[in-house]
Amino acid sequence: MHAVRDHERAVDTLRRSYAAVPAGEPVRLAKQTSNLFRPRSAPRTPGLDVSGLTGVLGVDPAARTADVQGMCTYEDLVDATLPHGLMPLVVPQLRTITLGGAVTGLGIESTSFRNGLPHESVTEMDLLTGAGEIVTARPQGEHADLFRAFPNSLGSLGYATRLRIELQPVRRHVALRNIRFTRLEELVDAVAEVVAKGAWAGDPVDAMDGVMFSPGESYLVLGTFTDEAEGPPSDYTGQEIYYRSLRRRTRDVLGAYDYLWRWDTDWFWCSAAFGVQHPVVRRLWPQRYRRSDVYHRIVRLEHRHQVAARIDRWRGRPARERVVQDVEIPLDRTAEFLRWFAADVGMTPVWLCPLRLREPAGRGSARAWPLYPLQPGETYVNIGFWGSVPIAAGAADGDVNRQIERMVSEVGGHKSLYSDAYYDRAAFDRLYGGDTWRAVKDRYDPDHRLTGLYEKAVSRA
Repeated sequence: MHAVRDHERAVDTLRRSYAAVPAGEPVRLAKQTSNLFRPRSAPRTPGLDVSGLTGVLGVDPAARTADVQGMCTYEDLVDATLPHGLMPLVVPQLRTITLGGAVTGLGIESTSFRNGLPHESVTEMDLLTGAGEIVTARPQGEHADLFRAFPNSLGSLGYATRLRIELQPVRRHVALRNIRFTRLEELVDAVAEVVAKGAWAGDPVDAMDGVMFSPGESYLVLGTFTDEAEGPPSDYTGQEIYYRSLRRRTRDVLGAYDYLWRWDTDWFWCSAAFGVQHPVVRRLWPQRYRRSDVYHRIVRLEHRHQVAARIDRWRGRPARERVVQDVEIPLDRTAEFLRWFAADVGMTPVWLCPLRLREPAGRGSARAWPLYPLQPGETYVNIGFWGSVPIAAGAADGDVNRQIERMVSEVGGHKSLYSDAYYDRAAFDRLYGGDTWRAVKDRYDPDHRLTGLYEKAVSRA
């Protein structure tokens, strides 16, 4: 009962802070961390007080569900579910991603080839709308339109205060097979086989992702949940670096907790930009600070003060364009896109994560989501690339990102909106369910107090 009363008080505090924002002023959450890579205009008013909405309200092991506040991080959520032998159906790869953020802004991980995206495990959610009301949205009923439109709305339709999600069993360990491919078509065929059979070479597959180092060197990592481990589990929170192990080991095993956060310690491979992968620096850099949120704070400071950019100019180096994106490409066009990307953009490595919309009742039972219209029954591969490229002579900042956007559309893909986007409004509305968004916006935020989806994603408002 204490948790319920505390939650009600936190929701009341949120509503009061929302009412205190003057009409016409932008509405923002007051939160300590962010996984966005979209620069935004500086707020002129205090953010919404979500300080009391950061916890797990309860875990029901029998029903395999959890009631979770909107600002709860996956790190805290996993800490609450693992003692019950349970985990969320999809655990995004960075610790400080919040459940509400993953639902309104999408998320993905290695169980997505069978469990879809995080919002597909939600059975109901309480939302603060732009009208200042709290409504409970479910797949059916009065607010089903808001339930369907909330994923990928990026806070333009409201904010989640509580979500009920489904959970799945997990074992003590995850046994891994790191399978190398020298041809991208072979990797694509392997993904199709695992999706169709749920297995590889006769062994069950519970999780699947991968890495491309070059078109001639790519890996699928196939994970199987197990209580048995041959030898001690590997540890990639110390001197060893996870992504490098794919080239050295054909088999591996991690504890379930360490598997879920295997990418967070080195922000995939991006910690190299801070020197953390150098053996000497790694020994001196405290282990508790080898985390994605720490690296992200450093990046935000660089964006604000431009220290590295000034040093590059002093050394006569060309300016650089940030290329930080996750895109979903249909499986049958994945090899084509990866070859194009390697030749025309040239960033490596890149992350590969197969996904399909969840089919909870078997083939044909997937639900479509209008603001991120992946096709039910189709397999996609999320391709993640995070870094920068030099701006060529005669080119402008943003040209490479625009080129990527054009190619993603050409191959029938989609692009996540946590980072820079350059679409014009007509193209954006066509790709991200503009008509549906406007209808839901007019119903739940009639005065348009919350910043619009296009304005957030493209105009950086």
